[in-house]
Amino acid sequence: MTTVSELGRRAARAAAVLATASTGAKNAALHTAADLLEQRSADVLHANRTDLEAAEAAGMDAGPLDRLRLTDARIAGMAEGLRKVAALPDPVGEVLEGWRRPNGLEIQKLRVPLGVVAIIYENRPNVTSDAAGICLKSGNAALLRGSGTALRSNLAVAAILRESIAKAGLPEDVVVLVDDVAHEAAVEVMRLTESVDCLIPRGGASLIRSIRENATVPVIIDGDGNCHVYVDAAADLSDALDIVVNAKCNRPSVCNA
Repeated sequence: MTTVSELGRRAARAAAVLATASTGAKNAALHTAADLLEQRSADVLHANRTDLEAAEAAGMDAGPLDRLRLTDARIAGMAEGLRKVAALPDPVGEVLEGWRRPNGLEIQKLRVPLGVVAIIYENRPNVTSDAAGICLKSGNAALLRGSGTALRSNLAVAAILRESIAKAGLPEDVVVLVDDVAHEAAVEVMRLTESVDCLIPRGGASLIRSIRENATVPVIIDGDGNCHVYVDAAADLSDALDIVVNAKCNRPSVCNA
């Protein structure tokens, strides 16, 4: 098993190449990944079934099981998500503002990649493709560390992503999956100051607490999933009711329900 620190170094080397990659190459990788996810959905579903069987045997609750479960429809949604990211404008090099000094010196504020974005997440294998796709389009390498319960699913999805990236002429280590699922490996990711430029956790309160206690790299932390809908007094209550019910009941198991 490759060490976490070596995986981080590999991602950092790939990030240096990706930072100057063309929009066309990045979009080609995203479209190829979307196509391969659909073409190889049977392989991904087989890996996912193995994860599900192990999780059920271990007594996992219904909510987490639903988040872990992949279906043909969910894989199609993952593929569509990658295509939507490909359709977005490339943020790299965008000029946010600029001005010319009296001496002729031009000053510009540009969007540039962060470098390596580490993402620690729980048992949602769709995050593997979602996070990798967004990182790729924005010129950042993705160092992914999912939960042990989704390891086989994550490996199957990551393999497709890496193959697609290589086919586009980019370093496959633009996407690196940490396959060590021990807690110590997650903590090591949180402390990879020599290679990780930003860490984003996707999970519950215990993960967020661990990040706060252990991380020495820069982090972007959201809440633990509570969401609210505000209904103004002037709102159409019939529409508001439909929105509120859909917000919770469309997929109750996810953190933004």
